[in-house]
Amino acid sequence: MIGEEVKGGSAMRIAAATVGTLTCVLCVACAGPEPEPEPVTVEVTETRTVTETPPPVSADLRERVASLMVVGVKNYDEARAALEQGAGGLFIPSWSDPALLTQEGRNINALREEFDRPFSVGIDFEGGRVQRHADILGSFPPPRDLGQQSPEVIRGTGYDVGRTLAKYGIDVDYAPLLDVDAAGLDIVGDRAFGSSPERVAEVAVLFAQGLVDAGVTPTFKHFPGHGRASGDTHLTLAHTPPIQDLHAFDLAPYAAVLPKFPDASVMVGHMVVPGTGDQHTPSSLNPNTYRMLRTGDYPGGQPFNGVAITDDLSGMRAITDHMPTPVAVRRAIAAGADQALWSSGAGLRESIDATVAAVNAGEIPVARIDDAARRVQQQLTHDRGNGSR
Repeated sequence: MIGEEVKGGSAMRIAAATVGTLTCVLCVACAGPEPEPEPVTVEVTETRTVTETPPPVSADLRERVASLMVVGVKNYDEARAALEQGAGGLFIPSWSDPALLTQEGRNINALREEFDRPFSVGIDFEGGRVQRHADILGSFPPPRDLGQQSPEVIRGTGYDVGRTLAKYGIDVDYAPLLDVDAAGLDIVGDRAFGSSPERVAEVAVLFAQGLVDAGVTPTFKHFPGHGRASGDTHLTLAHTPPIQDLHAFDLAPYAAVLPKFPDASVMVGHMVVPGTGDQHTPSSLNPNTYRMLRTGDYPGGQPFNGVAITDDLSGMRAITDHMPTPVAVRRAIAAGADQALWSSGAGLRESIDATVAAVNAGEIPVARIDDAARRVQQQLTHDRGNGSR
C-alpha cells in the first residue's frame, strides 16, 4: 500500500518539482557549514521573515506558564478541559480514543473551531514501530528502511505523513530522530535513519522538509543524542559517552540539520551526559544542555532559537523513578525547556501552580517564562501563517 502511494501519489508530485534541488540538499548535509542551495535558502528565509517580530504573549503570569504545558489527552472532554486550563499544547498518545481524531464535532478540528487561540497538537509519528493511530493516519515504513530510498521518495513520504496529520488537526510531529544507530541499542534500532551521522542528517533534512511542505512542524530528537546511551530511558536512567565523544559523532546531525529549520522543535532527552553536570541529572532537566542547544556550543553548531521541548516527563522511568511530574515540569522549565511534555496529562493544574509558585519565589526568573512563551507563540504564529491550521 505504501509503495502504491509513493509511486502514484504526492511523493511523485513532489519529486517532479524538486528532483533538481534534492541532490543539492544532500550535498549541503554532507558538507556541513557550506551555504544552502537556493531552493532551501528561500524556504528558510521566508520562515525567518515570518518570525522576526516577536508575537505578543499574555500579560498574566499564570496564562504564560500554562502555555508552556503540552499534555496527553485520552478524549475530547480531557482535551477541552486541558485547553480551558490554558494548556499550550495537546499530545495524542497511543491510548487516545480514535474518536478524538474522527468524530465530527468532538475532534481536534472541532476544538480548533471552538477555542479562539492557537494551540499545538503533537503526536509521535516516525513510521515503523512508532506511528500512533496508524489505522487512521496510515502506515509508513521504518525510518531505517526509508533511509535506503531515493531523495524523492524520502521527502515525498515526509509530505504524505504531514498531509495526513494536518487533515486531522495535528500540526507537530515528534519526528524525525537524529539519533545515530551505532551501538545496537534496541530503543533506537530501526527508528534511526542510519548508522552514520552524515546519512542520518541527509535523510532527516529530506523527511523534515516533507513535513514542512505539508504545514507540519518537525521535532528533532533526542538532543544531544541517544544512539549510544547505556539503556532505554523508558526503563531506567541512562548515561551517554562523555560530551567530548558526543561532539564528534552524536551532535553532528544537529549541526548539519538545525540551521535549515529555525522554526522546528528540538526534543531534549532524559540521558545523563558526563561532562555537562552531575551524574544523575537528565539532559531534559539540565540547564547546561539547553545552554549548549541555544548557543550552538558544539562543533559546527549554530545558535538555535526554536522551541525546546522535553521528552515525556510522566511515562519514562528515567524521570518518574526520581520525582513526581509537577516537580519534573517545574525543573524542566527552570532549566530551559520551552514546553514541558507529559503523556498522562495528570496534574496539569498542580504543575502550573508549582511553576507559578517557583516564579513568585524567585526560583525561576520571569524572563525565563517570557522567553519560553514567546518562542511557543512564535512557532504557533508561524504555523498559522503556513496554513497548517
